[in-house]
Amino acid sequence: VNCDQRKSGAADPCNDCLSCKEITDGRALDIIEIDAASNTGVDNVRDNIIANARVAPSRAKYKIFIIDEVHMLSPSSFNALLKTIEEPPSSVIFILCTTEVHKVPATIISRCQRFDFKRISVNDVVKKLTYNIQAESVKVERGILETIARQADGHMRDAESLLGQIV
Repeated sequence: VNCDQRKSGAADPCNDCLSCKEITDGRALDIIEIDAASNTGVDNVRDNIIANARVAPSRAKYKIFIIDEVHMLSPSSFNALLKTIEEPPSSVIFILCTTEVHKVPATIISRCQRFDFKRISVNDVVKKLTYNIQAESVKVERGILETIARQADGHMRDAESLLGQIV
């Protein structure tokens, strides 16, 4: 959403503009990642999120708050955050991440778009590993790739790491 040169109707960023490069390098000031497991209290939510959301983005189109492990916030923190999530400034996007959605209050969930991610199938992992080994001009039997994919249990990063160790 912050790509300066994304083509109309395209979903992918250009990865060449200044905004894309700053995001890729981890130095975009308007992308704010907060670990809710370490910042569970209401004061942290008020100081780090609510107050910061009121300030316009410094350079990008949108200020994006990524709140990881959001289920770890205290009930009072969720209550403090609710108003800002209900009526965020037009230049703010919240991304709430959790592996335990049942711990997030219904009042928060009802005000969000929800995207559930699932594990990658063995077949799709094998396809990606096949692509990787072809790009590296390495030969690995399909049976080995399937074993790696099953061992990785739907996690591509684990599969690629296992493949790297084997190669």
